[in-house]
Amino acid sequence: MPTLHGWAALGAAFALGVLWIGFGERLLLALAIFLVGSVALGVLYVRSSAPRARLTRQISPVQVHDGERAIVQLSLVSSRRLHSAIVEDIVHSLGTASFVAERVDESEPMLARYEVLCKPRGVYKVGPATLRVRDAMALAESLSSGRRADRLVVYPSVEPLAGLPVVRGQDPNVNSARANFSHSGGDDFFTLREYQRGDDLRRVHWPSSARRDELMIKQLEMPWQSRALVLLDIRADSYATPDSFEHAVRGAASAMRHLYRHGFSPTLWSGHSRGTAVTTSQAYELAMEELATVQTNPELDFGALMSRLRREGLAGGALVMVTGVLDSGGVSVFKTLSRDYYKTIVMTVSERENEALHQVKRAGAVAVASGPASKWAPAWREAMEKTWSTASAG
Repeated sequence: MPTLHGWAALGAAFALGVLWIGFGERLLLALAIFLVGSVALGVLYVRSSAPRARLTRQISPVQVHDGERAIVQLSLVSSRRLHSAIVEDIVHSLGTASFVAERVDESEPMLARYEVLCKPRGVYKVGPATLRVRDAMALAESLSSGRRADRLVVYPSVEPLAGLPVVRGQDPNVNSARANFSHSGGDDFFTLREYQRGDDLRRVHWPSSARRDELMIKQLEMPWQSRALVLLDIRADSYATPDSFEHAVRGAASAMRHLYRHGFSPTLWSGHSRGTAVTTSQAYELAMEELATVQTNPELDFGALMSRLRREGLAGGALVMVTGVLDSGGVSVFKTLSRDYYKTIVMTVSERENEALHQVKRAGAVAVASGPASKWAPAWREAMEKTWSTASAG
Protein backbone atom coordinates (compact mmCIF):
# COMPACT_ATOMS: atom_id res chain seq x y z
CA MET A 1 0.00 0.00 0.00
CA PRO A 2 1.16 3.60 -0.45
CA THR A 3 3.15 5.29 2.28
CA LEU A 4 2.42 8.78 3.55
CA HIS A 5 4.67 10.07 0.76
CA GLY A 6 2.79 7.89 -1.71
CA TRP A 7 -0.59 9.27 -0.68
CA ALA A 8 0.82 12.80 -0.95
CA ALA A 9 2.03 12.01 -4.49
CA LEU A 10 -1.43 10.71 -5.44
CA GLY A 11 -3.00 13.85 -4.01
CA ALA A 12 -0.62 16.00 -6.02
CA ALA A 13 -1.43 13.98 -9.15
CA PHE A 14 -5.14 14.57 -8.60
CA ALA A 15 -4.55 18.31 -8.24
CA LEU A 16 -2.45 18.36 -11.40
CA GLY A 17 -5.22 16.53 -13.23
CA VAL A 18 -7.74 19.17 -12.18
CA LEU A 19 -5.38 21.91 -13.35
CA TRP A 20 -4.92 20.14 -16.68
CA ILE A 21 -8.67 20.02 -17.17
CA GLY A 22 -8.90 23.73 -16.39
CA PHE A 23 -5.91 25.00 -18.40
CA GLY A 24 -5.30 22.25 -20.95
CA GLU A 25 -1.54 22.25 -20.31
CA ARG A 26 -0.12 18.85 -21.34
CA LEU A 27 2.88 19.20 -19.01
CA LEU A 28 0.50 19.11 -16.05
CA LEU A 29 -1.05 15.89 -17.36
CA ALA A 30 2.40 14.37 -17.87
CA LEU A 31 3.39 15.17 -14.28
CA ALA A 32 0.15 13.66 -12.96
CA ILE A 33 0.67 10.47 -14.96
CA PHE A 34 4.30 10.26 -13.78
CA LEU A 35 3.30 10.49 -10.08
CA VAL A 36 0.51 7.91 -10.40
CA GLY A 37 2.81 5.58 -12.34
CA SER A 38 5.58 5.94 -9.73
CA VAL A 39 3.23 4.98 -6.92
CA ALA A 40 1.83 2.06 -8.93
CA LEU A 41 5.29 0.75 -9.73
CA GLY A 42 6.26 1.08 -6.08
CA VAL A 43 3.23 -0.96 -5.00
CA LEU A 44 4.06 -3.68 -7.55
CA TYR A 45 7.69 -3.74 -6.37
CA VAL A 46 6.97 -4.16 -2.68
CA ARG A 47 4.29 -6.78 -3.31
CA SER A 48 6.75 -8.89 -5.25
CA SER A 49 9.62 -8.34 -2.76
CA ALA A 50 8.12 -8.90 0.68
CA PRO A 51 7.12 -12.58 0.38
CA ARG A 52 10.69 -13.44 -0.64
CA ALA A 53 12.22 -12.18 2.59
CA ARG A 54 12.67 -14.50 5.60
CA LEU A 55 12.95 -13.46 9.25
CA THR A 56 14.35 -15.68 12.00
CA ARG A 57 14.93 -15.03 15.68
CA GLN A 58 17.23 -16.45 18.33
CA ILE A 59 16.93 -15.64 22.06
CA SER A 60 19.82 -16.27 24.42
CA PRO A 61 19.01 -17.40 27.01
CA VAL A 62 15.31 -18.21 26.77
CA GLN A 63 15.05 -18.68 30.54
CA VAL A 64 16.40 -15.94 32.79
CA HIS A 65 15.85 -14.66 36.30
CA ASP A 66 14.14 -11.43 37.24
CA GLY A 67 16.49 -8.50 36.65
CA GLU A 68 18.76 -10.31 34.20
CA ARG A 69 19.12 -9.50 30.51
CA ALA A 70 18.47 -11.57 27.40
CA ILE A 71 19.92 -11.00 23.93
CA VAL A 72 17.61 -11.29 20.93
CA GLN A 73 19.18 -11.67 17.49
CA LEU A 74 17.15 -11.19 14.31
CA SER A 75 18.28 -12.42 10.90
CA LEU A 76 16.81 -11.11 7.63
CA VAL A 77 17.56 -12.97 4.39
CA SER A 78 16.08 -11.87 1.06
CA SER A 79 16.16 -13.58 -2.33
CA ARG A 80 16.49 -10.19 -4.02
CA ARG A 81 17.82 -6.75 -3.20
CA LEU A 82 15.59 -4.70 -0.95
CA HIS A 83 15.55 -0.98 -0.21
CA SER A 84 14.42 0.69 3.00
CA ALA A 85 13.61 -2.48 4.93
CA ILE A 86 12.23 -1.82 8.42
CA VAL A 87 12.14 -4.67 10.97
CA GLU A 88 10.12 -4.41 14.18
CA ASP A 89 10.11 -6.99 16.95
CA ILE A 90 7.95 -6.75 20.05
CA VAL A 91 8.42 -8.30 23.48
CA HIS A 92 4.87 -8.04 24.72
CA SER A 93 4.56 -5.92 27.87
CA LEU A 94 8.29 -5.09 27.82
CA GLY A 95 8.89 -3.04 24.66
CA THR A 96 9.51 -2.91 20.91
CA ALA A 97 12.76 -2.84 18.92
CA SER A 98 12.95 -1.28 15.44
CA PHE A 99 15.74 -1.51 12.86
CA VAL A 100 16.14 0.16 9.47
CA ALA A 101 18.31 -1.20 6.64
CA GLU A 102 18.72 1.13 3.67
CA ARG A 103 19.68 -1.80 1.48
CA VAL A 104 19.57 -5.56 1.87
CA ASP A 105 21.65 -7.43 -0.68
CA GLU A 106 20.48 -10.66 -2.21
CA SER A 107 21.08 -13.80 -0.09
CA GLU A 108 23.27 -11.88 2.39
CA PRO A 109 21.81 -12.09 5.90
CA MET A 110 21.35 -8.86 7.80
CA LEU A 111 21.77 -9.31 11.54
CA ALA A 112 20.34 -7.12 14.27
CA ARG A 113 20.62 -7.55 18.03
CA TYR A 114 18.83 -5.97 20.93
CA GLU A 115 18.89 -6.47 24.68
CA VAL A 116 15.88 -7.04 26.90
CA LEU A 117 15.85 -6.16 30.58
CA CYS A 118 13.76 -9.03 31.95
CA LYS A 119 11.70 -7.52 34.71
CA PRO A 120 9.35 -8.45 36.31
CA ARG A 121 8.96 -12.24 36.46
CA GLY A 122 6.55 -13.85 34.04
CA VAL A 123 6.25 -15.58 30.67
CA TYR A 124 6.49 -13.15 27.77
CA LYS A 125 5.60 -13.60 24.12
CA VAL A 126 8.27 -12.40 21.69
CA GLY A 127 7.10 -11.56 18.18
CA PRO A 128 6.08 -12.36 15.55
CA ALA A 129 8.48 -9.86 13.97
CA THR A 130 7.20 -7.61 11.21
CA LEU A 131 8.99 -6.51 8.03
CA ARG A 132 8.17 -3.36 6.11
CA VAL A 133 9.64 -3.15 2.60
CA ARG A 134 9.62 0.15 0.69
CA ASP A 135 10.48 1.02 -2.87
CA ALA A 136 13.48 3.22 -3.65
CA MET A 137 11.35 6.41 -3.57
CA ALA A 138 9.52 5.39 -0.37
CA LEU A 139 6.15 5.80 -2.11
CA ALA A 140 4.80 2.33 -1.27
CA GLU A 141 5.40 -0.32 1.37
CA SER A 142 4.27 -3.82 2.21
CA LEU A 143 3.93 -5.32 5.65
CA SER A 144 4.59 -8.98 6.40
CA SER A 145 4.87 -10.86 9.68
CA GLY A 146 7.14 -13.69 10.71
CA ARG A 147 5.49 -17.05 11.20
CA ARG A 148 6.85 -17.77 14.65
CA ALA A 149 6.55 -16.24 18.07
CA ASP A 150 8.91 -17.30 20.87
CA ARG A 151 8.58 -17.49 24.64
CA LEU A 152 10.83 -15.72 27.10
CA VAL A 153 10.48 -17.11 30.61
CA VAL A 154 11.56 -14.84 33.46
CA TYR A 155 11.99 -16.81 36.66
CA PRO A 156 11.90 -15.09 40.06
CA SER A 157 15.28 -13.83 41.20
CA VAL A 158 17.06 -16.24 43.53
CA GLU A 159 19.64 -15.89 46.27
CA PRO A 160 22.51 -18.30 46.96
CA LEU A 161 21.57 -19.98 50.23
CA ALA A 162 24.12 -21.63 52.52
CA GLY A 163 23.36 -24.56 54.78
CA LEU A 164 20.87 -27.42 54.67
CA PRO A 165 18.28 -28.64 57.17
CA VAL A 166 19.41 -31.51 59.34
CA VAL A 167 17.50 -34.62 58.27
CA ARG A 168 17.68 -38.31 59.11
CA GLY A 169 20.35 -40.19 57.22
CA GLN A 170 20.08 -43.74 55.95
CA ASP A 171 20.79 -44.92 59.47
CA PRO A 172 17.74 -43.74 61.48
CA ASN A 173 19.93 -43.22 64.56
CA VAL A 174 22.23 -40.73 62.83
CA ASN A 175 21.40 -37.18 61.76
CA SER A 176 22.60 -35.91 58.40
CA ALA A 177 22.83 -32.43 56.90
CA ARG A 178 23.07 -33.86 53.39
CA ALA A 179 20.58 -35.92 51.44
CA ASN A 180 22.09 -39.16 50.18
CA PHE A 181 20.44 -40.11 46.91
CA SER A 182 20.57 -39.77 43.15
CA HIS A 183 18.26 -37.37 41.33
CA SER A 184 17.03 -40.25 39.19
CA GLY A 185 15.52 -41.96 42.24
CA GLY A 186 16.00 -45.45 43.56
CA ASP A 187 16.03 -48.67 41.54
CA ASP A 188 13.12 -50.44 43.26
CA PHE A 189 9.67 -50.37 41.67
CA PHE A 190 7.16 -48.64 43.93
CA THR A 191 3.86 -48.00 42.14
CA LEU A 192 2.16 -46.78 38.98
CA ARG A 193 0.69 -43.31 38.62
CA GLU A 194 -0.71 -41.06 35.92
CA TYR A 195 1.70 -39.11 33.71
CA GLN A 196 2.45 -35.56 34.83
CA ARG A 197 4.00 -32.85 32.68
CA GLY A 198 7.79 -33.04 32.98
CA ASP A 199 7.97 -36.78 33.72
CA ASP A 200 10.69 -38.82 32.03
CA LEU A 201 9.05 -40.67 29.13
CA ARG A 202 11.52 -43.52 29.58
CA ARG A 203 9.53 -44.47 32.69
CA VAL A 204 6.25 -44.98 30.82
CA HIS A 205 4.76 -48.40 31.58
CA TRP A 206 3.38 -49.19 28.14
CA PRO A 207 1.26 -52.27 28.96
CA SER A 208 -0.63 -50.39 31.69
CA SER A 209 -0.90 -47.31 29.47
CA ALA A 210 -2.47 -49.41 26.72
CA ARG A 211 -5.01 -50.96 29.11
CA ARG A 212 -6.05 -47.63 30.63
CA ASP A 213 -5.76 -45.59 27.43
CA GLU A 214 -3.64 -42.99 29.24
CA LEU A 215 0.06 -42.72 29.99
CA MET A 216 1.11 -44.43 33.22
CA ILE A 217 4.49 -43.81 34.85
CA LYS A 218 6.54 -46.30 36.85
CA GLN A 219 7.15 -44.57 40.19
CA LEU A 220 10.46 -45.69 41.67
CA GLU A 221 11.03 -45.72 45.38
CA MET A 222 12.79 -42.59 46.58
CA PRO A 223 14.72 -42.49 49.86
CA TRP A 224 12.53 -40.87 52.51
CA GLN A 225 15.17 -38.42 53.72
CA SER A 226 15.74 -36.99 50.24
CA ARG A 227 12.15 -35.85 49.81
CA ALA A 228 11.16 -32.26 50.48
CA LEU A 229 8.12 -30.05 50.05
CA VAL A 230 8.37 -26.34 49.30
CA LEU A 231 5.00 -24.82 50.10
CA LEU A 232 4.21 -21.26 48.98
CA ASP A 233 1.30 -19.62 50.75
CA ILE A 234 -0.71 -17.80 48.04
CA ARG A 235 -3.47 -16.43 50.28
CA ALA A 236 -3.87 -12.75 49.45
CA ASP A 237 -4.54 -11.74 53.07
CA SER A 238 -1.19 -13.19 54.18
CA TYR A 239 0.68 -10.33 52.51
CA ALA A 240 0.47 -6.66 53.44
CA THR A 241 1.74 -5.43 50.07
CA PRO A 242 2.48 -6.84 46.59
CA ASP A 243 6.20 -6.45 47.38
CA SER A 244 5.76 -8.81 50.32
CA PHE A 245 4.33 -11.50 48.05
CA GLU A 246 7.13 -11.00 45.51
CA HIS A 247 9.65 -11.45 48.31
CA ALA A 248 7.94 -14.70 49.31
CA VAL A 249 8.09 -15.95 45.72
CA ARG A 250 11.81 -15.17 45.64
CA GLY A 251 12.23 -17.11 48.87
CA ALA A 252 10.40 -20.15 47.49
CA ALA A 253 12.46 -20.06 44.28
CA SER A 254 15.71 -19.77 46.26
CA ALA A 255 14.75 -22.71 48.48
CA MET A 256 13.75 -24.82 45.47
CA ARG A 257 17.05 -24.26 43.69
CA HIS A 258 19.09 -24.75 46.87
CA LEU A 259 17.46 -28.05 47.82
CA TYR A 260 17.52 -29.44 44.27
CA ARG A 261 21.20 -28.61 43.81
CA HIS A 262 22.12 -30.29 47.09
CA GLY A 263 20.58 -33.70 46.64
CA PHE A 264 16.90 -33.29 47.52
CA SER A 265 13.93 -34.03 45.27
CA PRO A 266 11.64 -31.16 46.26
CA THR A 267 7.96 -30.94 45.41
CA LEU A 268 6.68 -27.41 44.81
CA TRP A 269 3.16 -26.46 45.83
CA SER A 270 2.05 -22.99 44.75
CA GLY A 271 -1.62 -23.45 44.03
CA HIS A 272 -1.83 -26.68 42.03
CA SER A 273 -3.65 -29.44 43.85
CA ARG A 274 -0.93 -32.10 43.57
CA GLY A 275 2.20 -29.99 43.37
CA THR A 276 5.11 -30.32 40.97
CA ALA A 277 7.67 -32.99 41.85
CA VAL A 278 11.20 -32.06 40.81
CA THR A 279 13.35 -35.08 40.01
CA THR A 280 14.74 -34.02 36.61
CA SER A 281 16.06 -30.81 35.11
CA GLN A 282 12.94 -30.56 32.92
CA ALA A 283 10.70 -30.82 35.98
CA TYR A 284 12.83 -28.17 37.71
CA GLU A 285 12.23 -25.80 34.79
CA LEU A 286 8.49 -26.46 34.99
CA ALA A 287 8.49 -25.69 38.71
CA MET A 288 10.41 -22.45 38.23
CA GLU A 289 8.06 -21.46 35.41
CA GLU A 290 5.18 -22.09 37.79
CA LEU A 291 6.76 -19.62 40.21
CA ALA A 292 7.25 -17.17 37.33
CA THR A 293 3.48 -16.89 36.86
CA VAL A 294 2.08 -17.53 40.35
CA GLN A 295 -0.36 -14.98 41.78
CA THR A 296 -2.24 -14.62 45.05
CA ASN A 297 -5.65 -16.19 45.49
CA PRO A 298 -8.11 -14.27 47.69
CA GLU A 299 -10.56 -17.21 47.94
CA LEU A 300 -8.20 -20.05 48.80
CA ASP A 301 -9.25 -22.60 51.42
CA PHE A 302 -5.70 -23.21 52.61
CA GLY A 303 -6.45 -25.71 55.35
CA ALA A 304 -8.67 -27.95 53.19
CA LEU A 305 -6.13 -28.01 50.37
CA MET A 306 -3.31 -28.94 52.73
CA SER A 307 -5.37 -31.75 54.26
CA ARG A 308 -5.97 -33.08 50.75
CA LEU A 309 -2.27 -32.68 49.96
CA ARG A 310 -1.35 -34.72 53.03
CA ARG A 311 -3.68 -37.49 51.91
CA GLU A 312 -1.65 -37.69 48.70
CA GLY A 313 1.04 -39.33 50.83
CA LEU A 314 3.72 -36.62 50.65
CA ALA A 315 6.30 -36.99 53.39
CA GLY A 316 10.03 -36.75 53.75
CA GLY A 317 13.03 -35.14 55.29
CA ALA A 318 12.25 -31.44 54.98
CA LEU A 319 9.26 -29.13 54.71
CA VAL A 320 9.83 -25.50 53.70
CA MET A 321 6.78 -23.31 54.24
CA VAL A 322 6.97 -19.82 52.74
CA THR A 323 4.37 -17.29 53.84
CA GLY A 324 3.83 -13.63 54.63
CA VAL A 325 2.99 -12.71 58.20
CA LEU A 326 2.33 -16.06 59.90
CA ASP A 327 -1.22 -16.29 61.24
CA SER A 328 -3.45 -18.90 62.81
CA GLY A 329 -4.21 -20.41 59.40
CA GLY A 330 -0.52 -20.84 58.73
CA VAL A 331 0.01 -22.41 62.14
CA SER A 332 -2.82 -24.86 61.43
CA VAL A 333 -1.21 -25.85 58.12
CA PHE A 334 2.12 -26.27 59.89
CA LYS A 335 0.54 -28.65 62.40
CA THR A 336 -1.14 -30.59 59.59
CA LEU A 337 1.95 -31.14 57.46
CA SER A 338 4.92 -31.02 59.82
CA ARG A 339 4.11 -34.38 61.41
CA ASP A 340 5.11 -36.06 58.12
CA TYR A 341 8.51 -34.35 57.84
CA TYR A 342 11.57 -34.66 60.01
CA LYS A 343 12.50 -30.98 59.80
CA THR A 344 10.28 -27.97 59.04
CA ILE A 345 11.49 -24.52 57.99
CA VAL A 346 9.07 -21.60 58.10
CA MET A 347 10.12 -18.62 55.94
CA THR A 348 8.08 -15.50 56.80
CA VAL A 349 8.08 -12.08 55.17
CA SER A 350 8.19 -10.01 58.33
CA GLU A 351 10.53 -7.61 60.07
CA ARG A 352 9.92 -9.13 63.50
CA GLU A 353 8.68 -12.38 64.96
CA ASN A 354 5.07 -12.57 66.16
CA GLU A 355 3.38 -14.95 68.57
CA ALA A 356 2.39 -17.36 65.79
CA LEU A 357 6.03 -17.70 64.74
CA HIS A 358 7.08 -18.27 68.36
CA GLN A 359 4.44 -20.97 68.54
CA VAL A 360 5.81 -22.95 65.59
CA LYS A 361 9.36 -22.48 66.86
CA ARG A 362 8.36 -24.04 70.18
CA ALA A 363 6.92 -26.91 68.16
CA GLY A 364 10.34 -27.51 66.55
CA ALA A 365 10.26 -25.42 63.37
CA VAL A 366 13.25 -23.45 62.12
CA ALA A 367 12.23 -19.81 61.61
CA VAL A 368 13.64 -17.69 58.80
CA ALA A 369 12.27 -14.13 58.92
CA SER A 370 13.11 -11.53 56.28
CA GLY A 371 11.42 -8.21 55.50
CA PRO A 372 10.40 -7.24 51.95
CA ALA A 373 13.43 -4.97 51.58
CA SER A 374 15.87 -7.50 53.06
CA LYS A 375 17.62 -10.62 51.77
CA TRP A 376 16.78 -14.23 52.49
CA ALA A 377 20.37 -15.52 52.43
CA PRO A 378 21.63 -14.01 55.76
CA ALA A 379 18.52 -15.09 57.67
CA TRP A 380 18.67 -18.59 56.15
CA ARG A 381 22.35 -19.03 57.00
CA GLU A 382 21.82 -17.90 60.60
CA ALA A 383 18.88 -20.29 61.02
CA MET A 384 20.82 -23.23 59.58
CA GLU A 385 23.80 -22.54 61.82
CA LYS A 386 21.53 -22.68 64.85
CA THR A 387 20.22 -26.10 63.81
CA TRP A 388 23.77 -27.41 63.40
CA SER A 389 24.72 -26.26 66.88
CA THR A 390 21.75 -28.07 68.43
CA ALA A 391 21.80 -31.26 66.32
CA SER A 392 22.61 -34.41 68.26
CA ALA A 393 25.25 -36.89 67.16
CA GLY A 394 23.05 -39.87 67.71
